[in-house]
Formats: sequence, C-alpha cells, structure tokens
Amino acid sequence: MAIDRIFEALASRPRREILAYLSAQELTAGDLAGRFDMSAPAVSRHLSVLESAGLVSSERRGQYVYYRLISDNLVNTLTGFALEICPKGGPLKRESRRVRTTKKQGA
Repeated sequence: MAIDRIFEALASRPRREILAYLSAQELTAGDLAGRFDMSAPAVSRHLSVLESAGLVSSERRGQYVYYRLISDNLVNTLTGFALEICPKGGPLKRESRRVRTTKKQGA
C-alpha cells in the first residue's frame, strides 16, 4: 500500500531531513552527502526509499541526477491520513465518499 511506503520512508530522521532540505531546492546525491555528512551511497539509499514512496523524483542531467521533493504527494498523503483520524474530519470524509458514490449511481 502506498501510504505504508510513505510512512516507512518518513520513519527515518535522515530521510525527513533530506525532504526538508529538498523542499527549497533540487540537489544531487553528492550535494546532499556534503550537507548531511553522509556518504554518497548512504544518501542514494535514502533517496531510493523516498523515490519509491513517491515523495521525491529524479532527473538525469548529464552525469548528475537531480532530486526534488514532490510536495503534493506528501501533503495529500498526510492530509488524507489526518482527516481519517480526526474526530471531525473522518466523518466528513466518509460522508463525502457516500455522496460521491450516490451521485455516480444516479448519473
């Protein structure tokens, strides 16, 4: 399940720090390794987990791979999760799903 991969990715402090750093700019694994005092292979492993969770995307430019945050995925996932457990948001979200289903059936 996609949400499980996202929360597994967010469970690591270094990955959360990488996401925070990528929120302002796109960077290479080497740039991130220098910033976080990690080896480039360690950063690459973290980036791989973040990318498979859909939180980061990559683009090859020449000999470098640039990584950037996919903020919409992170925000939508966390918002959806919060709404499910929120005492007011959960019922509203379920009601909205019922209304959508009713409209589709009536169309």
